Amino acid sequence: MNGITDIKIISSLEKIYDEDSFPQKKITNISLLKNEKKSFQIAINADCECDCDVFAVSSLKNISLYEVRHIKSDLPMSKTNADSYYRFSASGYYPDLLLPLKNGKIKLSKGITVIWAELDGSGNDTGKHKIKIEAGEKSAELEIEIIDAELDFRDFVYTCWFHTDCLMSYYGFEAFSDEYWRVTENFLKTAREYGMNCVLTPLFTPPLDTEVNGERPTVQLVDVTVSGSEYSFNFDKLTRWIEMSRRCGIEYFELSHFYTQWGAKSAPKIMAYDNGEYKRIFGWETKATSTEYKNFLKAFSDELKKYIEDSNLKEKVFIHVSDEPNFSMLTSYSKASRYIHKLFKGYKIIDALSDIWFYRLKIVSNPIPSNDAVHKFIGKTENLWTYYCSSQKNRFVSNRFFCNSSLRNRVLGCQMYKFNIKGFLHWGYNFYYTQYSKASVNPFEVSDAGGDFPSGDSYVVYPAEDGTPLQSIRLKVFYDALQDMAAFNTLEALTDKKTVLDIIEENGKYDISFTDYPHSEDWLLSTREQVNERIKAKLNS
Repeated sequence: MNGITDIKIISSLEKIYDEDSFPQKKITNISLLKNEKKSFQIAINADCECDCDVFAVSSLKNISLYEVRHIKSDLPMSKTNADSYYRFSASGYYPDLLLPLKNGKIKLSKGITVIWAELDGSGNDTGKHKIKIEAGEKSAELEIEIIDAELDFRDFVYTCWFHTDCLMSYYGFEAFSDEYWRVTENFLKTAREYGMNCVLTPLFTPPLDTEVNGERPTVQLVDVTVSGSEYSFNFDKLTRWIEMSRRCGIEYFELSHFYTQWGAKSAPKIMAYDNGEYKRIFGWETKATSTEYKNFLKAFSDELKKYIEDSNLKEKVFIHVSDEPNFSMLTSYSKASRYIHKLFKGYKIIDALSDIWFYRLKIVSNPIPSNDAVHKFIGKTENLWTYYCSSQKNRFVSNRFFCNSSLRNRVLGCQMYKFNIKGFLHWGYNFYYTQYSKASVNPFEVSDAGGDFPSGDSYVVYPAEDGTPLQSIRLKVFYDALQDMAAFNTLEALTDKKTVLDIIEENGKYDISFTDYPHSEDWLLSTREQVNERIKAKLNS
C-alpha cells in the first residue's frame, strides 16, 4: 500500500533539501537543562502524496511540532569574496519557515517531509523520559533527559533590530493604533522567547538603511513641540513602549541613533508640532554639526536623561551615535561621537564599527566590531560585543543566511563563550523592505530584500495573517547558540573555564576562534552532551 515508507528522528543541525536522499543518521537520546528548549527533527519518507496525522506521545508537556517549509531565494549568497563553506549557493528553495501543525495534521509530499519538534523543559519533571513520534502507522522513539540545573545567561545582552515600520507597511495599520501595539507586542514576545533581551527603541524614526534624501515611515515615540527656539517633549508613547517591552520580558533599551548611518553626516528624521502643524523639523538637509541641531540635542538630552533616571533605567539603556562608520568617515563620526559622549556622560554608548582606530583614538567607548574583525579588539576592551550582517560571508565566520549550515549558525555560542563576548547585535529581526527601505516586500516571496542582501540576512521571523510571527529554523538554531553559551556558564560556575574549554576544544585538539572551528555537527552535538553530563555529575557528587 502506498504511503509512509520510513521515519527517522534526526538532529536539529541537519538541513534536508528537496534533492536529498533519506538521511542515514538518526539520534536516539538527547539531554537538556530544565529551563532549556531542545529541538530535533522528524524525517518522514513517503512514496506518494498523502494526508497524515503526526503526534508526539509522551508524559512530557510543552512539545511543539512544525512543518518545515522551503522558501525561495534568488540571492542565497553574494558571489564576491564568499568562502566555500556552503552546501548550496545557487538560487532555489531553502528549508527555513516553520508552520505549526494544526491538530497534528499534515499533507506529506512524495519523498521527504521534515517536521521540526521543540521541547520546552520548563514545567517538566527532571529525569529520563520517552517521546514517541507517531506518523500514520510508523513511529520512532527518542529518550530525553532533563537535568536538574538551569542555563546561566548571566548579563549577556542580545539585540536584533526590531522594525515596527515594516510591520506597519506589511499589515497596513497606522503607527500607535491599537493594532500597532497588539502586533508589536506579539512580535516582541517571540523575540524575547528566543533570547532577545534588548530592543531597539525608536525615540525618533531610526536612520537605518535609508537612502539619502529618502525617509522611512514615522515611528517616533517622543512627541516634540516647537515654540520659537524652545522645545518641549512628551514621553507618554515611550512610557507605553517600555511598559509593553517589560511585559514581554525585555530588560534593556537600545535608543535609536542620533545621526544618520555611515558617517553621522546628518540628523535623523525628527517630527514636531509647530503652531499646530505636524512636520519634519530635521532630516537629511540638517548637517550634523549645525548649531540648530546641536541645540536641539542639548535640550532633548537634558529631558531624556531626567526621564531615564527618574525611571531608574540608566543602567539598562544604551546610546547610539551612528551605525557602521568606516575610516573614511572618521572626521564626521568623531565630531558627532564626542558631542554625544559629552551630552550623555556616564551612559553606555555603543556603535557597530569594525575599524579599531575608532577605539584607539578614543572616539567610541564601546565598539561593536563584526565577527570577522572582532579578533583585533579581543583583550583590548571590556564588555566587548560583536555582530554580523551581509558582509560577513568569508573566512568561515558564523552567520545565518539560508545557505549557511545550521552548525555555522550555532557555533557562535562556543566562540562568544571562549572570548568572553558580552553582547551580540544583529540588524534584522523583521526587515521587510528592499535595501535603503525603498519598497516593502512580502518575505514569503522575496527573501533577499529584492536581491540586495543574501536570503536570511534581513529577518528571522515571518508575518502571519493574524499579526503574530511565524518562526524560522534560523531563529531557533541561533537561540541554541545562546543556550550553549549559557550551559557553558553553568558548568563553569561548578568547575572553571578551563574545564569547559577542554570539552569544547577536546583537550587541545582544536583551537576555537571566530574563523576556525570543526565543520562537524557531531562535534558540536557531542560537546553539548558532554557539558550536560559533567553538570549532572557535579550536581550528584
